[in-house]
Amino acid sequence: MSTTAELLKGAAELFPDEVVTSAHVRHLDLPFGAGRFALITLDNGFDHTKPTTFGPQSLANLNAAIDQVEQEAAAGTIVGAGITGKPFIFAVGADLKGVELLKKHDEALAIGKGGHDVFKRLSALAVPTFAYYNGAAMGGGVEVGLHCSYRTVSKAIPAFSLPEVFLGLVPGWGGCAILPNLIGAERAVSVIIENSLNQNRQLGGKQVFELGIADAIFEGADFLEQSLLWTANVLNGTTEVVRAEIDRGEAWDAAVAKGRFIADSKVHGAAPAAYRALDIIAAAKDGDLQAGFDAEDTALADLIMGGELRSGIYAFNLVQKRAKRPAGAPDKSLARPVTKVGVVGAGLMASQLALLFLRRLEVPVVLTDIDQERVDKGVGYVHAEIQKLLGKGRINQDKANRLTALVSGVLDKAEGFADADFIIEAVFEEMSVKQKVFAEVEAVAPAHAILATNTSSLSVSEMASKLRNPERVVGFHFFNPVAILPLLEIVRGEQTDDASLATAFGVAKKLKKTAVLTKDAPAFVVNRILTRFMGEIQNVIEEGTPVATAEKAIEPLGLPMSPLVLLELVGPAIGLHVSETLNRSFPERFTVSPNLKRVVEAGKRGFYVYDSGKPELDPEVAALLVQGDSVLTEEQVRIRVLDAVAQEIGLMLEEGVVAEAQDIDLCLITGAGWPFHLGGITPYLDREGVSERVNGKKFLAPGIASVPA
Repeated sequence: MSTTAELLKGAAELFPDEVVTSAHVRHLDLPFGAGRFALITLDNGFDHTKPTTFGPQSLANLNAAIDQVEQEAAAGTIVGAGITGKPFIFAVGADLKGVELLKKHDEALAIGKGGHDVFKRLSALAVPTFAYYNGAAMGGGVEVGLHCSYRTVSKAIPAFSLPEVFLGLVPGWGGCAILPNLIGAERAVSVIIENSLNQNRQLGGKQVFELGIADAIFEGADFLEQSLLWTANVLNGTTEVVRAEIDRGEAWDAAVAKGRFIADSKVHGAAPAAYRALDIIAAAKDGDLQAGFDAEDTALADLIMGGELRSGIYAFNLVQKRAKRPAGAPDKSLARPVTKVGVVGAGLMASQLALLFLRRLEVPVVLTDIDQERVDKGVGYVHAEIQKLLGKGRINQDKANRLTALVSGVLDKAEGFADADFIIEAVFEEMSVKQKVFAEVEAVAPAHAILATNTSSLSVSEMASKLRNPERVVGFHFFNPVAILPLLEIVRGEQTDDASLATAFGVAKKLKKTAVLTKDAPAFVVNRILTRFMGEIQNVIEEGTPVATAEKAIEPLGLPMSPLVLLELVGPAIGLHVSETLNRSFPERFTVSPNLKRVVEAGKRGFYVYDSGKPELDPEVAALLVQGDSVLTEEQVRIRVLDAVAQEIGLMLEEGVVAEAQDIDLCLITGAGWPFHLGGITPYLDREGVSERVNGKKFLAPGIASVPA
């Protein structure tokens, strides 16, 4: 048994639930007399939606297949070898289920070394090797192909990436060392750092080819056949593969510097993965691949044992698993069909909702408002967006015509909503206004229709309290921009029945939203946490801490934007309204900032101006601020803000606003864009000791977003 096989056999014991990938070798006679060819196919079963991953046993299977190919290459019975995947899926990297179970540094080191030892055998074979990216390829799936002599890619490939930095790792099976030596440091930094830190941006087949990762690109329908024809031409010399010369001078250093700037702007030094990856890319300038592989092994092991990766895997599992099985959701068999949607309001938010319902449900959608001008403007917005989709090739002319015909606007609610199954309001955030709207809708809507509110902070129960049938009212809180942010807070009022709730969850699934069930509590989840968070920032500024100090104090969290920039995105008036709502409910914890009131009354849309290309405090806003003389340090501000957030989350869990801390994190990730490396917020609070300092206990059990005990 080889050393690699022994290593993988030992590591396999650490991955008890691995979905094992097989590696089958079959032989082909290439056309044009090129000779006999060995093709390895990665497969993990007949379910073509199940991704192919690499755990220790899967790597051992690939290693055994390479043993066979190596013997044939040495004997001269084959002229080349290739590797491809099952239909639609090439391979999507390491088995994260097993990685999160590792407890020791040497166990993690063995996983990194095992992958390297197997993959680099492909480049050491006595014959040329080819990778055929026929479907989704991520992480180790990309890297196994990088070890081959040549690569082809399908035009139809849906996703191609090295997402490790996004999760808190480095591409640890050759990505950091090989990719810059293949396509240059600048392009490698874009793939490994920039794409990962931009919410794991994926590449399509055309981009993979244009970047130089693949040497040829073919249509998806006959991809493998065309790849094999191309392979034959490469082997018999008819086709010559020419690659651009790599600039190993100042351009390499500039690319690494650019990567550090990107990492600083995204995570502010708070997450180590991007910087470890950049260190390896910087060292790869001399082309010493083995030194790069060794550095990848060490970085991989260090990061696997660190909090960032554990939080990243935790966040990944929340988004990929918990989001698909919402805690507390009623039996889906209770859901009623929705064949027509009504939207009360025709402003920007209402129009965005109408467009979303139209695109996802493809049922009639009717908007209504207080005058014809508003109605026409709302319908016009939807029509214009459909034309944009057509212009971009996202839909064809037939679908554009069909969608356009499905949306309409009326002034008379009786005319528009008499046969609607689901009616959502998106009007002014004032309780009396919303109660009036619902009373009008209830008078004309069919008895089975769901009445949904997009309120961001008001009580759903109070909103329904004057209706004959309050059991059909449900909170349906979207986040702006509606088309981008996945979260949908579904709020159960005191009298909301299971059928209405099940229908709401069914609609959310069709809308492709991440639905989280929340109790009817003030501001629900995201707005409550963010308001407490930003409220403390505003408090320390009013007490005397400079704005720049207060903002900079939060940078170690690596949030996507600073608190005051976030407030600008939300809108100061909306932020003020939510703080006033929460102040009425919890005056001892939620303040109403006098400075924020002044900013809103002055008609300012934010605290900053951008004349210089970067945010600078607006002099007019600065003149409005009234501050005391109590100045805190960055560390003092950070402690105060985090303590406040930990307290609020603890209280929310005691109140049963959501089922578990995991739902808090899922909401912050999908509704507020909080980064994966934090795992939302509770893993970070646990890791930094804030949870125990404030609440006397951690939010999560050992092994959940942390190294198992």
